[in-house]
Amino acid sequence: MSDENHRSEVDFCTLGMFIIDDIEFKPPTPSVYGIIGGAGSFAIVGARIVAGKEHGKAVSWIVDTGSDFPEDMMDTILSWNTGCAIREDKDRLTTRAWNGYGENEKRDFKYLTPKKRLEPYMLSDAQLLSKTFHMVCSSERCIHIVQEILHRRELASSNQSARPIFVWEPVPDLCAPEEQEKFLTACRVVDLVSPNELELGMMFGRPGWKETNEIDRELVQKILQSGIGPENKGALVIRAGKDGSYSYSKGQKGLWLPAYHQPRPDQKSKVVDPTGAGNSFLGALAQGMISNDREPGRIMDDILSKSDEWDKIKARWGNNGQIPQALICATVTAGFVVEQIGVPTISTTADGRETWNGTEFNERLRNYTQWLCETFEQFPQDHEWVID
Repeated sequence: MSDENHRSEVDFCTLGMFIIDDIEFKPPTPSVYGIIGGAGSFAIVGARIVAGKEHGKAVSWIVDTGSDFPEDMMDTILSWNTGCAIREDKDRLTTRAWNGYGENEKRDFKYLTPKKRLEPYMLSDAQLLSKTFHMVCSSERCIHIVQEILHRRELASSNQSARPIFVWEPVPDLCAPEEQEKFLTACRVVDLVSPNELELGMMFGRPGWKETNEIDRELVQKILQSGIGPENKGALVIRAGKDGSYSYSKGQKGLWLPAYHQPRPDQKSKVVDPTGAGNSFLGALAQGMISNDREPGRIMDDILSKSDEWDKIKARWGNNGQIPQALICATVTAGFVVEQIGVPTISTTADGRETWNGTEFNERLRNYTQWLCETFEQFPQDHEWVID
């Protein structure tokens, strides 16, 4: 294993996999085959966009390559300049999967070659001491990963390191009523849990989740009253695609953030493919949680300091608005990922500025935050129900 980040401090580490994807869309959209995919890949892209080139090496992951691994994919991965550990095995095929899309962005998924799951014992010493972790897995595996990482950290560190931030994405296949109790148990060991609105509904035997529906509000109350995080200070982040995200924490009012790309009657939608946007959202969310004192945090502070409504949101959520600001980073990042099939394109301008799909992350962050600030003042958040 080559680990370029062996002795560096790690901000973010995902236990999601790298997968080569085939994607079949509803006609007339043509299908695509053999592109970069997997929850790990997209989570890394999300975290890397927020980190910027200055902190790119602090975004860490493991990529398992087989005998069929395309050279151009490796070039793309290396262009991100992350703390990437490459494990080559010529005796197996790279993990491949099929994705099929139906109505309302509903995705079907199956593996085409055997998967190679990442386990906590595979993490390097640097990865083990990451400030944040991202997981997409079952409830039982989530609990195992958290316990194993905390145990290994305790053994590896002579001084008591701060508890890392755990971001958990429940695996869609196991979002079912019979998994409810396991789901609630797993929520208590992580800091941020984030199903999408369809998955949350399925977990409780419903076709989906709507913020305005009284029964769906009761589902949120049930989850928060059961507890998120070891001290019950965690948050439920419901990803709602084109409707943005809804976030809730015990004792707080709900926070709705609109999606980055808003429909405009005079423009064709820039949304091309939602694949991976949720994973990137969560990678960016995790990275955003530790970026308050970096450039993204300074940009948001400078703009939002002018908003009385934001001051109220920040005061309610505490920690100097850590979670709400991280959610803004996540929202802006997801906007890059939906603009094409596959991952966004990184490049560097003649004067050394980093861009994704031709624009800087900080530029989009500034524009979205300014728009959000104006929206807050015109239309104060009306998600007034509080989870006691």
